[in-house]
Amino acid sequence: MRYIGRFAPSPTGPLHAGSLVAALASWLDARAHKGQWLVRIEDVDTPRCVPGADQRILQQLAACGLVPDAAVMYQSQRGDAYQAALDGLIAKGWAYPCGCSRKEIEDAQALLGHTRERHQAAIYPGTCRDGLHGKVARAWRLNVQRVIDDLKLATPLTWQDRLLGPQQQDVAQEVGDFVLKRADGLWAYQLAVVVDDAAQGITHIVRGADLSDNTARQIVLQHALGLPTPSYLHTPLVLGENGEKLSKQNGATALDLSNPLAELNTAAALLNLPPESGSVTDALTHWVKTYEKSM
Repeated sequence: MRYIGRFAPSPTGPLHAGSLVAALASWLDARAHKGQWLVRIEDVDTPRCVPGADQRILQQLAACGLVPDAAVMYQSQRGDAYQAALDGLIAKGWAYPCGCSRKEIEDAQALLGHTRERHQAAIYPGTCRDGLHGKVARAWRLNVQRVIDDLKLATPLTWQDRLLGPQQQDVAQEVGDFVLKRADGLWAYQLAVVVDDAAQGITHIVRGADLSDNTARQIVLQHALGLPTPSYLHTPLVLGENGEKLSKQNGATALDLSNPLAELNTAAALLNLPPESGSVTDALTHWVKTYEKSM
């Protein structure tokens, strides 16, 4: 089977220890399967992007011996493809305009007695599903239940994660009608990632466990757009001192490129790979062999 994997960082700053784990894991998985490894810069959320961060990320990857096998794709150049996908969903009656603000959604959920955990988005109650009712269109949403019903998808949706094992989620009940195009006119992550994975021919996705909860939404979208569903593997997360995912928001520092092997060894340890000495190239070669034996 042909294998094409990818690493898809957002250029909101340089790579840190957590992002290197995902990059190394996806690279090793591709090499162990004798496949291709691609890089996609997910700069669709332009207000959060830092000028020059994309080039710094590519330099950091190269210093760690992680060089993509083809030209880098930029989401900011893919607006026409996303619009075509949205137009197709609208034509089938599977996407609709929404005029609700975030506060209105949260207030509606509160009236229903629903609470949400920290960092969790409020489940959309379907206010605009049958029309705007005088509201001004702000965003576009996927009519999840209609897609599920029309395509006769299983509820709850199930899939197999190569590391986490059997997974399931009732997208209509646990997520609701999620956004495809945001109120600010920017494309939503869920639509962009599904369209781009298909465009790049991605067969295997290896990414951090914090993105596991997105998988069911993306599988629903893949079915709605008539696109293949890749294999998924979600890697362990590097945690910050506060016990949450290491990120730029909680003090993650940029990789120390003066000693890329040390950074790689730290990432490899989280993937249960032995420490290596010598050159970066030698270490990567040894880790590929070790990874192959564990497959």
